[in-house]
Amino acid sequence: MPSYEETVAKELRLWQRQMLKKPSAANRLAKATQKWINNLIPEKIHEIITTTIKQMTRGVLFGAEFITPLPAPAVSFEQQEDEVRRRISFYKTAGAAEGGVAGAGGFWLALADFPLLLSLKMKLLFDITACYGYPINDYRERIFLLHIFQLAFSSQERRREVYLQIVDWEEKSKLLPEDIHAFDWRTFQQEYRDYIDLAKMAQLIPGIGAAVGVVVNYQLIDKLGKTAMNAYRMRKKGKFE
Repeated sequence: MPSYEETVAKELRLWQRQMLKKPSAANRLAKATQKWINNLIPEKIHEIITTTIKQMTRGVLFGAEFITPLPAPAVSFEQQEDEVRRRISFYKTAGAAEGGVAGAGGFWLALADFPLLLSLKMKLLFDITACYGYPINDYRERIFLLHIFQLAFSSQERRREVYLQIVDWEEKSKLLPEDIHAFDWRTFQQEYRDYIDLAKMAQLIPGIGAAVGVVVNYQLIDKLGKTAMNAYRMRKKGKFE
């Protein structure tokens, strides 16, 4: 029976191959569907969503809206990941419950789910960072966190670019500017809006909003959690290779 470290190494290699895949026909179809759904939503709603993403992104960078957890105490790598899974499970349940209520509450309540879900995702990433023992007060760790977010919620073409940016992060982070204002958060929020809305826009459709809210929120948080685990595994390969 393979050890935990061997299992992790296998999962990481599979994830890395997925990150480097070229855009497929399915990816292109998803993008076309995204555009079709977007055309059904009033431009004013798109503006509200874009502004929300922009404000939340700035909040992550500057740390004004989040409670910063302390790094987890030194434990084994397997114990760290057990705690990460517990945090992911908690946020999946919370996100599904919140999405169901919002989706059942009509158009405007469903619209309010966008910033709430985004906040849950960001809080999850902060918790995961701490579980792996990284100091989230270091703005370079917050930049890494935003890269994780892009890996989970961008087009396949953009995902390849972001993945290559975090390879050998320990060295690349030393080249980051000291001024946090230099981060290109505009590209980040545009990618998030363009590719995450495909699933969430359906939550605004009367009659199916509640069911969509439960399932989609659960799946999106699960995807983000798994992406974060593998991104941090890549930085900690020495612990299990």
